[in-house]
Amino acid sequence: MNYDEILAQLRSQLGDSREENSKILKEAADKFAKEGNAVGIEAVSVLLIENMPDSQREELKRLTYIDDTRLDIYHDKIVKLINESKYTEAKPMAEKLYKKIRMEYGEGEKAKFVSLRNPFEDNLCQALFKSDKILTRAPFDFAEFITTYGFLLVETGSPLDAIPVLETAIEYNPVDCGPKFELAEVYKLLKNKKKIVDISRDTLRVASSPIAIARCYANIGYALTDYREYEDAAAFYTASVMFAPNPAIPNEMQHLADLKGSPITHPSREKTIEIMKKYDIELGPNQDVINVAAQLANHYIEKDDIPNAVNALKITYNLTLDERVKDLILRYDPKSPLYVPTPEGKPSAEDTRVNITRTDNPSPQK
Repeated sequence: MNYDEILAQLRSQLGDSREENSKILKEAADKFAKEGNAVGIEAVSVLLIENMPDSQREELKRLTYIDDTRLDIYHDKIVKLINESKYTEAKPMAEKLYKKIRMEYGEGEKAKFVSLRNPFEDNLCQALFKSDKILTRAPFDFAEFITTYGFLLVETGSPLDAIPVLETAIEYNPVDCGPKFELAEVYKLLKNKKKIVDISRDTLRVASSPIAIARCYANIGYALTDYREYEDAAAFYTASVMFAPNPAIPNEMQHLADLKGSPITHPSREKTIEIMKKYDIELGPNQDVINVAAQLANHYIEKDDIPNAVNALKITYNLTLDERVKDLILRYDPKSPLYVPTPEGKPSAEDTRVNITRTDNPSPQK
């Protein structure tokens, strides 16, 4: 069903009791969230606002609107301008959105807002970033909204100003790789090797897909190339392609050879691990991330919540390539395409399907 059809169907179920209407709409929201039905969630949100008393509705509108436009729709307009390369038009809008978020959803003495997007991120954040403060779920993905502003600052020539903005984005979601990657891009522009390595190390701590891990290693390889540490750079580029194919890496390796003036060979796995340890970086995913995904999968299997169980199993499989996990995925979702590794444990260059791989910016799952 489209948006109008869902809206009409839900309205037909509502009566005169606000309390009963709220119950009906909450049940519908839970159903749509499990299905990943963004259109259904949008329709429920509109009706929930309509169902509120006038005073409550006005306060909600004050908190979640700019210029009579809901914050997520306002952000969509900014993204549209970015896609049209209209950065100078998008920047003041993004700044206005940033200031709105900081004013209305700033951190207090006892509580802070977070934009954790799904059960996996909820659990990973609690496992890795324990806080004495009460964590309150923000109504929108503020980490993404603020990262957009940081991106625009960089694109309009203010990379130094982007640093505290992106650090703020990370505070709203410390397990989202997106703002961390954008911060790495800032440090690459500033040619700050230490900061690139530091932020990449922090990103690897929360990276939950082979693609994210590969990008971290490639970023470090890029920084080391700038500093003429060619053999170390080759090790990180080699580590990168162990986790995800990237057509840019062979070109980067050739660039290393050109700069060095002699051939660059791919180091062995043992040599790669040895070099990476110089930077306090391990080869492979953080075991804590694997543990959280596996425990979450078991939890949802016990609850017979198959969609959420499969999502957690996919994260686990992509990080471990454990055949037993793959068998479980196919048992619950027989049509799920798989990410096929080579016998060496590297992604196959011929099979670039990553459908089973969790992206770093998934649709929200409540």
